[in-house]
Amino acid sequence: MFQRFYLLLAILAFGCTVYAQEINPELLKRHWTASWITCPDAPQKDYGVFHFRKQINLEQVPNKFIIHISADNRYRLFVNGQSVCFGPARGDLVNWYFETVDIAPFLQKGNNTIASTVWNMGTLAPVAQISNQTGFVIQGDSDKEQAINTNSTWKVIQNKSYSPCSTDNGERLQAYMVIGPGDHIDASKYPWGWEQAGFNDSNWINAVGVTSPSPYGIGTDNLWQLTPRNIPLMEESMQRMQKIRKTDGVTVTDKFLQGTNPLKVPANTKVSILIDQEVNTTAFPILSVTGGKGSSIQLTYTEALLDKNLQKGDRNKIEGLSVIGNYDIFLPDGGTNRQFGTLWLRTYRYIQIDISTADEALTINDLYAYFTGYPFEQKAQFSSNDKSLQDIWNVGWRTARLCAGETYYDCPYYEQLQYPGDTRIQALISLYVTGDDRLMRKAILDFYNSRVPDGLTQGRYPSSRLQVIPPYSLYWVSMIYDYWMYRQDDAFVAQFLPAIDAIFGWYENNMDKERGMLGPMTWWNFTDYTDRFPNGVPPGADDGNSSVITLHLAYTLNQAAQLYKHFGKECEADQYTNLATELTKATYNLCFDKTRNEMADTPEKKSFSQHAGIMAVLSNTIADSEKQSVMRNVVDDTSLIPVTFYYRFYLTQALKASGLGDLYYPSLDYWRDMIKIGLTTFAEKPEPARSDCHAWSASPLYDYFAIICGISSASPNYKTVKIEPSLGELKEVSASTPHPQGEIKVDLKRQGLKGIMGTVEIPSGITGIFVWNGQTIQLNGGTQKIDLK
Repeated sequence: MFQRFYLLLAILAFGCTVYAQEINPELLKRHWTASWITCPDAPQKDYGVFHFRKQINLEQVPNKFIIHISADNRYRLFVNGQSVCFGPARGDLVNWYFETVDIAPFLQKGNNTIASTVWNMGTLAPVAQISNQTGFVIQGDSDKEQAINTNSTWKVIQNKSYSPCSTDNGERLQAYMVIGPGDHIDASKYPWGWEQAGFNDSNWINAVGVTSPSPYGIGTDNLWQLTPRNIPLMEESMQRMQKIRKTDGVTVTDKFLQGTNPLKVPANTKVSILIDQEVNTTAFPILSVTGGKGSSIQLTYTEALLDKNLQKGDRNKIEGLSVIGNYDIFLPDGGTNRQFGTLWLRTYRYIQIDISTADEALTINDLYAYFTGYPFEQKAQFSSNDKSLQDIWNVGWRTARLCAGETYYDCPYYEQLQYPGDTRIQALISLYVTGDDRLMRKAILDFYNSRVPDGLTQGRYPSSRLQVIPPYSLYWVSMIYDYWMYRQDDAFVAQFLPAIDAIFGWYENNMDKERGMLGPMTWWNFTDYTDRFPNGVPPGADDGNSSVITLHLAYTLNQAAQLYKHFGKECEADQYTNLATELTKATYNLCFDKTRNEMADTPEKKSFSQHAGIMAVLSNTIADSEKQSVMRNVVDDTSLIPVTFYYRFYLTQALKASGLGDLYYPSLDYWRDMIKIGLTTFAEKPEPARSDCHAWSASPLYDYFAIICGISSASPNYKTVKIEPSLGELKEVSASTPHPQGEIKVDLKRQGLKGIMGTVEIPSGITGIFVWNGQTIQLNGGTQKIDLK
């Protein structure tokens, strides 16, 4: 099964793609002629792994053969034994995505075998997975492809070799972990070769129809509303494992990991092998074995080894530490070259293999993996005289990549859920480093589709469990604002204005009219996982008059006012500007302590946090002339409740807004310290951290460009640019970042204590300004020299 599958993927990784954009417009206007099909003798909402097959005969190989495919929960498609794609991209029942692919490169003259694995994790499914019931659909794009349509001519079987394992991850790790179960596979029950042309499927049963496939907006009594996939297929590229760190019961060299030296395990033996990938990764592990009937092989995955108290420490150390985490189990049947691959990706730096053989020796032929994730391409470049910044770049970029798949992930090991708080930062990184806005657009749409009746977006989405985080609805508005500033697509942005109105309406309904601040609020008002915010919630959020969230609302209202003014909605723009002014004035009067020169968390002034001061500056509650003194207190006063890595993004924004961007460079020590203790991706929060790979902590990749180099959009649609570097102690920087019309490049060196020289290049057709120490230079398309004393 897996051998041909992954040989093909090695080819696909070098640029050949089967993803197609062609969709017969008629298929978006009416029910499809194919059927959703399923296995008739299996519970439709329970755990199950199924294989579907059909033979089609072609008189000649077509130039193109476009199909549309989807499944619930998920599928992987094979054509003539070769893997074509997997999906669908996660959405919800109202927006159930289908892939459009051209399978012509896999077809041959004569008989062709179309096959697919479809699986439903039932109640054990990841929380990020919404589901209706087991189902599979393929629709040919035009008349010439109709033979492939799913209907009762397709055959199906439930693969009884699969059962769930590793279902107690959260209990064993004492952490919130909702990525779904591991795979337990009994090879003696596996229908080996099921996807190949010569396989005998005479004992398989005919699939049965479930319902007529309905595109979005068509029909009634629908189970799924089909929507075209709006992101590319995921990358899958070969990834060898790197190093054997420890063995027990056997001698193994690194040549085994290179695929050149199979490992022989004698009969009636127990073996344990600890493998270090040396960096965190998201991948599909592949195991090839021969013999070993009656054996058991367990693969356990972890980001870091743990001590007896489930604490991590130096990620490079292994002595006295254990592998505790998500696992898979494979039971060989004694066959030759049996290939085990996981249904879904695994996240790990370390893999422990625990083998127990019975009366037959086992040979491990090979163990490797296929990296997977959103196919981002790094187009930006950054360098400086401080070489340690490159290390931060490498770890940050790995973090950003591992936290991006069919959605943005908060963390790939524990949740794989998309939250607006994380996603806003991730999306900005994507724009600056890759120029690819497709996953950002999908995220904005996902949250738009998540709205609950009171107008708020859900706190994460897609999600099978309801969670509402009101401040995250505000970050969704900020995401729309960011998109509007960096991309020209007014039609896309305008559709969200009524939803923005509803969010602000919820907040206005929760106002404390007497005090002019927000009153008590429902749901989970998470702000930051700092230790002195219980469960991440700042004082006053639940019982009323939180300065942090009140000023966060004002900050977002100011962004929305600009949006509405752009779209000619002057009345709404004025309304939001006035409301922001009322909130900031009331909060300043009630919460600002002039003696301390600091913003309290509530009018009682019993609690003071960096968060309150940050939002006071970003919302313009603090006068421009006072912002620097307030922000210096935010940075220097160690008695304030501190921000964690997440909220440092907003701390940095506030430093920049106060003219103190030069204070950003020293803060990078927090990231250097993570690298010093062996982290290869950036953690969720300061030690002790649950997640070793958390999206919001990749923010330096944005800050390098927006803060150190000072590159930002100065008007909607990135039509003008502002470049205001904040080099701190750096002597020189060189960077390039994609712009919709080309590239923006800076190459700058300090002159003495206050001067700067170098070049700036912006695309033709845009203009901008360069700002340095109060001096401004006008920029035009092309390259211009900078020489300021």
